[in-house]
Amino acid sequence: MTSFFDAIMVLLILTNLALLGTSRLRTCIHICALQGLLLGTLPLTTTIELISFRAFLLAGGGMVMKAIVFPRLLERTLQDTHVQREVEPFIGYSISLLAGIGLLGFSLWLGSRLPLPSMITSPLVIPVSFFMMMVGLLLIVSRKKALTQVLGYLVMENGIYAFGVAISPEAPFLVEMGMLLDAFVAVFIMGILMFHINREFDHIDTDRLSVLKD
Repeated sequence: MTSFFDAIMVLLILTNLALLGTSRLRTCIHICALQGLLLGTLPLTTTIELISFRAFLLAGGGMVMKAIVFPRLLERTLQDTHVQREVEPFIGYSISLLAGIGLLGFSLWLGSRLPLPSMITSPLVIPVSFFMMMVGLLLIVSRKKALTQVLGYLVMENGIYAFGVAISPEAPFLVEMGMLLDAFVAVFIMGILMFHINREFDHIDTDRLSVLKD
């Protein structure tokens, strides 16, 4: 079970690096959907005690929301805004990849410095969770398109979800599902905002909104 869990962690690292190096928004959405699918398996791979109805319900809810509902909402927004690529981001894709590798190294170092609980499945879960949170923040601050910034928010939430599920397996089920509900509400509202911004200004570049005057 531990080797399978470590394989999921490695795939999550690769998906985050792919997000930093990809300009096509539809591809980024599909990568986030893959992340959601991988994260949905975590409740079933943490400990043997968690393989129960509660674990299956949490895994199913996570997969449905992160791998189906969120990507469908974002793809619908992508169709409405008629945007295909992230053009001229604040930080280029090569530099973003180098920054991502640096963040990965920092996350591994930080994870090695923190005391780990005895019930943790793999020592990789702490650095990978931190890495996902930092990659999400990097996407938010380095991209111009509002849709890519929403994806960054989702990646941050994925990191928090991975940290919570793996570190606190006994946390109340409602708290974990509440995280999914918060993310759903945020994506839904952001989708509506992007649609109205595109309809009003014919673009969803957040840097151009800063020049608006009363």
